[in-house]
Amino acid sequence: MTVQDRQTQPLPVHRQALMAALIPIRRSLQQRIAARQTGEAASSETLVPPAVPASDAASALAQLCQTFQLSPFEQGLVLLCAGVELDPTLRQLCAHAEPELKHGAPTFNLAGLVLAQGHWDAFVPASPLRHWQLIEVGASRQLMTAPLRIDERILHQLMGIPYLDERLAGLLHPVSVPEVLVPSHQAQIEAIVASWWQPGSARSLVQLCGAESGSKAAIAAVACEQLGLSLFALSTNALPTNPADLHQFLRLWKREALLSNAALLLEWDDTHEMDAARESAIALLIEAVTSPLLISSRSRQALPQQATLTLEIGAPTSSEQRHLWLGALGDRAAVLNGYVETLVSQFNLGASAIQAAGSQVNGYHALHQNGHNKQTDTDVRDLIWGVCRVQSRPQLDDLAQRIDPKEAWADLILPAQQKQMLLDLVAHVQQRSRVYEHWGFAGRSNRGLGISALFSGTSGTGKTMAAGSIAHELKLDLYRIDLSSVVSKYIGETEKNLRRVFDAAEAGGVILLFDEADALFGKRSDVKDSHDRYANMEVSYLLQRMEAYRGLAILTTNLKEAIDPAFLRRIRFVVRFPFPEHGDRMAIWERIFPAQTPTQDLNFKKLAKLNLAGGNIRNIALNATFLAAEANSSAVTMEHLLKATQNEYLKLERQLTEAEVKGWV
Repeated sequence: MTVQDRQTQPLPVHRQALMAALIPIRRSLQQRIAARQTGEAASSETLVPPAVPASDAASALAQLCQTFQLSPFEQGLVLLCAGVELDPTLRQLCAHAEPELKHGAPTFNLAGLVLAQGHWDAFVPASPLRHWQLIEVGASRQLMTAPLRIDERILHQLMGIPYLDERLAGLLHPVSVPEVLVPSHQAQIEAIVASWWQPGSARSLVQLCGAESGSKAAIAAVACEQLGLSLFALSTNALPTNPADLHQFLRLWKREALLSNAALLLEWDDTHEMDAARESAIALLIEAVTSPLLISSRSRQALPQQATLTLEIGAPTSSEQRHLWLGALGDRAAVLNGYVETLVSQFNLGASAIQAAGSQVNGYHALHQNGHNKQTDTDVRDLIWGVCRVQSRPQLDDLAQRIDPKEAWADLILPAQQKQMLLDLVAHVQQRSRVYEHWGFAGRSNRGLGISALFSGTSGTGKTMAAGSIAHELKLDLYRIDLSSVVSKYIGETEKNLRRVFDAAEAGGVILLFDEADALFGKRSDVKDSHDRYANMEVSYLLQRMEAYRGLAILTTNLKEAIDPAFLRRIRFVVRFPFPEHGDRMAIWERIFPAQTPTQDLNFKKLAKLNLAGGNIRNIALNATFLAAEANSSAVTMEHLLKATQNEYLKLERQLTEAEVKGWV
């Protein structure tokens, strides 16, 4: 549409209504100008209160006046300020009516001269016009002659174009109603609607607790839709903490809630410690906001003393997730031969995550179908699995390190008994859906359904490598959590950190590797003070979460003897990693160099005489390769390995004997 086409279009009905309501104001301004030119005093009969038409066309204007309880005089002031934005000739009339002012904008003084039923309290900061910032008062030495301007958000509202104030748009985001809602969430929606249904009564604060943020947002959005409310979300991290900015935000939000009939969803970030300023800002928001308010958090928050409806929100049930997957994958689900069951047993995803994963998979499939390389069912399975891993990947950057496992079973050198125990552990993870759900164990008790393991052995014997091999075999993410960093000297902090780890990991059933379990799992201490009591509580909490965790949790320790036997009984697999014997050391040496690494005349039988664990062997091999590269050698030789071994022994503060390196070079 060209500019000329737009100019010839009929005026929107809301603008027509505004222009009609401005007619008496225009007439009063013209009479005021004529009186000034003739030197006569303007008659009070020319002061007219603008009548707000009751027609549907003027509903935006009438609703604004009713919402903020504007007097006829205040209505006229809003119309006057809106008029000069919509009609340049009206601004010219204002300039002629007060020629001594250079800005030509409406003023409080001019409003008193051309509008009837004027009253002084319309000008004070507490008036609706200024409290709700319907108009802006420009800079001036005198209040009555300061230039006035209608707020842009209010102008668009009068034109029938509601939108989120740009000062709020960077902090809030609208929450849309989900396309799919699972039946198990209907009860929570009904509870919210019932709590807020009574018109005119104080609506209780609603707290939605649980790790699945998508489900909580969906429940809140549907409940608000049923109540005729729009919903906006605000993260506690985005909430202003500066007092002036906070009060401005609260005033703008209250105004927006009235204009849009909106509710607020406060997304509480309880994964990080909050400072006092943010805690104070949150408390003030909860106390000050009068519009419907919902709080979304992982765990229950200590809220101000007021009526609160607290609901525990979980992810969709297994059967609901199956149904969601079937819908998201469409025709592809039928040819995957029951693979949906495998997805549901491993990944605990919400409706939005499953839909996003399904869309991504279908998009990849359509792309490849149009090309020359057709995808096989195996390709599709691997693609879905990879997408699910990314969708469910937890946010644990400050408490855990994600390890990309590349170790294969062949790289893991262990005695047959220990290796068989690891294979049994993998089988438990792979078959848990059949045993727990189809064969009924989950129906009898929720206790002990988590798969836990303790890997014990001296440093370098392959505990972390074994965890990587398991993750590689299961095609799952591996997160290494250093318990020494999780354990806090402050009472209650350790449990809070552990809760964050398990809550974040729950959706994807990732493998959790807790290193240095000795930091928490020492011999059970006598309860001599509150710290001892809390230390035992933290150990019990970790074991409780491990027993309920739907994934695999692995603890490692260098000293199994330091672990209390009472704790060991609650761990399903206990695998001892022995110090490698000569034959195992030789096998490690034979596999330690990648196929691309050039080597020359390496004697693995002699190398195996070094009484070292696998971790030290890897250090020597890597350092020797760097020495060869630095010397511009064509291959890694025994000479490079000898120098690297000497450096490793110095680090270990051990004496390298002649017998160990005899005949190397």
